[in-house]
Amino acid sequence: MAASVGTPSKRVPPEGGWGLLVGVGMAAMFVVTLGSLPSFGLMFGDFLTELGEETGAIALITSCFFSALSFAGLFTNTLMKKTSCRTVGLIGAVSYIVGSLLTVFVRSTNELLVSFAVFQGAGFGLMIPVSYTTFNAYFVEKRVVMMSVAQTLIGLGTMFYPIFIQRTMDAFGFRGCMAVLAAVNSHTLVAMLVMHPVEWHMRRVPLVSEAVEAEAELDEKPERAEKDAENGDGPTELPSAQALHHRGHRLRGSRRASSIPGLGNWSGPVVVSDSTERDSEPATKWQILVDFLDLTLLKDPIYVNIVLGISFALYSDLAFFTLQSMYLFMMAFSKADVSLIIAIGAGADLISRIFLAISSTCLNVKARYVYLAGALFTIAARFGFLCVFDFYGMAIVTAIMGFLRTWIHVPMPLVFSEYLPQERFPSGYGLFMFLQGNITFAIGPLVGYIRDVTGSYTISFHCLTLVMAMCVIPWFFEICYYRLKQKAHRKAARREAADAHVTIPMIRETKE
Repeated sequence: MAASVGTPSKRVPPEGGWGLLVGVGMAAMFVVTLGSLPSFGLMFGDFLTELGEETGAIALITSCFFSALSFAGLFTNTLMKKTSCRTVGLIGAVSYIVGSLLTVFVRSTNELLVSFAVFQGAGFGLMIPVSYTTFNAYFVEKRVVMMSVAQTLIGLGTMFYPIFIQRTMDAFGFRGCMAVLAAVNSHTLVAMLVMHPVEWHMRRVPLVSEAVEAEAELDEKPERAEKDAENGDGPTELPSAQALHHRGHRLRGSRRASSIPGLGNWSGPVVVSDSTERDSEPATKWQILVDFLDLTLLKDPIYVNIVLGISFALYSDLAFFTLQSMYLFMMAFSKADVSLIIAIGAGADLISRIFLAISSTCLNVKARYVYLAGALFTIAARFGFLCVFDFYGMAIVTAIMGFLRTWIHVPMPLVFSEYLPQERFPSGYGLFMFLQGNITFAIGPLVGYIRDVTGSYTISFHCLTLVMAMCVIPWFFEICYYRLKQKAHRKAARREAADAHVTIPMIRETKE
């Protein structure tokens, strides 16, 4: 309800309204972009087979796609400083559409490399941070609920996307299918057009007096800091009063609730140091590069731990499900059985997305803990996967892994928005995309090489499980470290308070 005339008010995110279109636009963008990745072989397999370059070309093009995506994501923050977030999204949409149109006329692998990997990869890399940044700006209290709904829509769309491609290919042939997909991909332009700045749609609420707000903030701060430190997600030292005074107005309201559900409880466990504060000395060339790419985030060990953990988990997940069908064929499963098992996993993934959307209304779990639980249970499920050999056992284990896969993919952007201030989310997420893409590109051939040398899928799956553990183990030790450190600080604080309480009466007695 809008504030009455004459009543002091402030502007807050709408929590709905135009934000619903932003959520639908984000979901539509991810459906048309993500849907093409697992269907790449379906779309271009026959075309590349005619050129005699099927296996090598698919590996090269997909690797270059993720590299272009990573570099584009890295420069998104810089572009946002020079122009609006929506404009950057429109540039990405145009690049993606141009690449889609060029695929209609490709005649060689090099042309497909340019159209699909370079133009579409770079366009996708620009649209991802724009979509997440705009979405985070529109939703505070309802963020996790709306993100779960959007991810459910994405799951529905990507589940039917391969069927749509296959039927279009049968009806219109390769180039006709590419033309239809180019028309479908043009919806990314509409998706980016609805990414209005949140300032256009802010709502007004009555303003609490500054004295009451300051008093409430002072009352909540010790309890909040202790609670957040107990969660093991933040530094144990509180910011100094001078630093809080310098950054208070800039950071206030910039954090967003990212727990499940975290309704009305956005304080944020961590205040990332403002590395943009510089001395009056002239900037060096290296400092210009650091500011240009916001590389100061790499000085934050928690951020680096988050980036490396998620990068390893994503690589392990994608590589595992890529090898799964080949492993099942090696186990003498028929094509019908393999397709049914994969469909069961996709169905479980969709059910899990719906489960997260419903549970977000009644559970209060941090997004990073959901991610950690998904990675941990996935490790256990993979050991079970290697212990079953019949159809029903394989279908059940695949369904479990499909259900847990959602816990790795859906909370991922929320983990970053949970940790980073809003103004550093674009640079933080873009830097993550760059590092994650290069990590995937660097260790991508590793599993294939191990498979070729050992001739065993089992050893390859164990290696992927070890990569997944490289997310779980460092995160677990980080949480334990900060909890133990905070307990030590609390004991020291209580000891100092007790000593001060004893000293004051002794002074009074001496005076008497």
